[in-house]
Amino acid sequence: MTGRIHVVALLADPSAPSSLRPLLATAQPLSPPFHDPVVIFGLAMFVFLAAPLVLQRYRLPGILGIILVGAAIGPNGLHLLERDQTFVLLGEVGLIYLMFVAGLEIDYAQFVAYRDRSVVFGLLTFLIPQAAGTAVGMWLLDLSLPAASLYAAIFASHTLLAYPIVNRLGVVKNEAITAAIGGTILTDTLALLVLAVVVAAHEGVLDAAFWIALGVGLTLFFGGVWVVVPRVSRWFFRTLHEESYYEFLFVMVVLFVAAFLAELVGVEHVVGAFLAGLVLNRLIPSSGPLMNRIEFVGNALFIPFFLLSVGMLVDVGVLLAGPETLVVATSLVVLVVTTKLAAAWLTGRIYGYGRDEWLGMFGLSLGQAAAALAIVLIGFDAGVPGFDQHMVNGVVVMILVVSLVSPAVVERAGTAIARTERRQPYGPSDAPRRVLVPVSNQSEHWESLLDLAMAVREEPAADPLHTLSVVQPGDEAATEAAVAGAEALQESMAEYAAGADVPLVGHTRVDHNVASGIVTAAVENRISTVVIGWDGAASREQRVFGHVIDQVLRRAPQLTLVSRIREPLGTTRRIRLVLPPGIDHNAGFPEALHACTHLAAQVGAPVHSLLVDGDSDGDGRADALDRAGAAGEYESVAGWTELRTRLRETTQEDDLVVCLSARRTDPSWHAALQTLPMDVSTLTDGNFVVVYPASAERVDDRQFLRFE
Repeated sequence: MTGRIHVVALLADPSAPSSLRPLLATAQPLSPPFHDPVVIFGLAMFVFLAAPLVLQRYRLPGILGIILVGAAIGPNGLHLLERDQTFVLLGEVGLIYLMFVAGLEIDYAQFVAYRDRSVVFGLLTFLIPQAAGTAVGMWLLDLSLPAASLYAAIFASHTLLAYPIVNRLGVVKNEAITAAIGGTILTDTLALLVLAVVVAAHEGVLDAAFWIALGVGLTLFFGGVWVVVPRVSRWFFRTLHEESYYEFLFVMVVLFVAAFLAELVGVEHVVGAFLAGLVLNRLIPSSGPLMNRIEFVGNALFIPFFLLSVGMLVDVGVLLAGPETLVVATSLVVLVVTTKLAAAWLTGRIYGYGRDEWLGMFGLSLGQAAAALAIVLIGFDAGVPGFDQHMVNGVVVMILVVSLVSPAVVERAGTAIARTERRQPYGPSDAPRRVLVPVSNQSEHWESLLDLAMAVREEPAADPLHTLSVVQPGDEAATEAAVAGAEALQESMAEYAAGADVPLVGHTRVDHNVASGIVTAAVENRISTVVIGWDGAASREQRVFGHVIDQVLRRAPQLTLVSRIREPLGTTRRIRLVLPPGIDHNAGFPEALHACTHLAAQVGAPVHSLLVDGDSDGDGRADALDRAGAAGEYESVAGWTELRTRLRETTQEDDLVVCLSARRTDPSWHAALQTLPMDVSTLTDGNFVVVYPASAERVDDRQFLRFE
């Protein structure tokens, strides 16, 4: 009240500066509904912070809290906030961002390998609701066939309201969850096509030109985004050498351009957002700083605004608007629950999914928000018969109900899936991976080494990434300067890793023998994997790589990756995996192969394996590839000469060549392995990694910490 009196007094004061009078005239009192942008944004931030924390204490999904608070403080509740154009804008951006992140985070290789599951689930979760809804609309609500089809399309689509839950639980890459997420693009596209057809028929423009324009537009959109965006993105990531936030801005440009183009050709923007996430999936490593920035901005800002906007739509008072609203709302709720449940159960039966998995699919497909609202509001504005205020109110009630049920179902099913996955027996390849990255003060490519180490590191991992600088002693002043330089480098590396939300522990030691310092640090810190860089240059004392790396390989029994990474790992289009004869007889081969397939999954690239002398020894390695989940293309090459020819003729600049090798004391060692790294470095200008399996099978020490 005091602030309002001061404003009135200043307006009445003729001596008040004229430059202040327009500003003072628009000042708003601090009374609801709030219009001050600072108050609105501050209140929203408080809701995003407090609501999930409060509900999580009662084991309820955190996103449900934001939706409920949105209903309580919105125009249909306490009316603290208006759902004005600002909230509509932020809500739309949040939904676009949500669908983009969903496409970005799914396991792309798994999505491609099991795309039939996404197609089948997408068709079932559209066709079953569409058929049942059309029949009920004509029989119960006395709608015409076009209007009943539009009524069914309202809940035949779905919105991934509960996606943040599966993301938090770490089950996004579960096969059933991937199928549910992938099916979204199909079911939403089909539902929105029904909307376009019905509205066109109502307006009398459903002619051949309409179908031609729609078909050509969709073909150009999907084909253009799928072909153009990866090429432009690879060029951008390869040539960018400025601050990293430019990468984030580039991704945002791709996202919103794709969303706009989707609307331009007649489908909803969420379809374009999801497609943008898919095409960038393979270019943005899931463990890198860029992915961390994308997730942080979405989870902290955009997605919560979408959930708050959905909550502000809810109006419990519409239940009192008359029996017509209750009939429509009840039919919508019953139909969406039964038909989505039937589609998920049927998909589970077809592909053998467990109860928790198909319930998770059901929970994800149950969510309704943007697409449902778009369909009913466009139908209402177009004057489609039967799409009156009761239909709009009924859809709002349906959104309220499924907003409560969908997160709860997904929370329960996702928790059970995560618990089941954690109970799987541990193998040597799944044991905790402690990664050490040795670097010198003169290293120019330590960011690339860290990117590789973070891609190899298992997630979620409790152990930090370890880095090491070994300083050779000289006179006192020179040694101190070298140690200071090493510490500065360690600080820069820790800052870079923090951008990817990866903890890093830096080590600096003084040792006359650099290799001895690396080996000792590996023992002291119980390192399982060493990632070390090689410049590709020959040295006078070189046997394979050079004096230091050769000594490390001879004395360190750990899994060791010797790499030359010059281009961003995210631009990798394909991994060429070279398997020498007899490599599957090494004790550490399963762990090394697991590291390679995990690296492929992180960069989103398919694996093409080359089996040297595969005619006589290829079957065992092919079986190992199948067991490791790297059952992509593989072929046999007759000897090392043919391998060099094949690599020289078929390796592209965006390929990552990964060669499994062996130490001299390993049973699969061959003389050709001594020159293989230098041969590969001359055959390709791109990235390559030579992987040396551990000398002994690694034991999972977590088994001693588990309690029944």
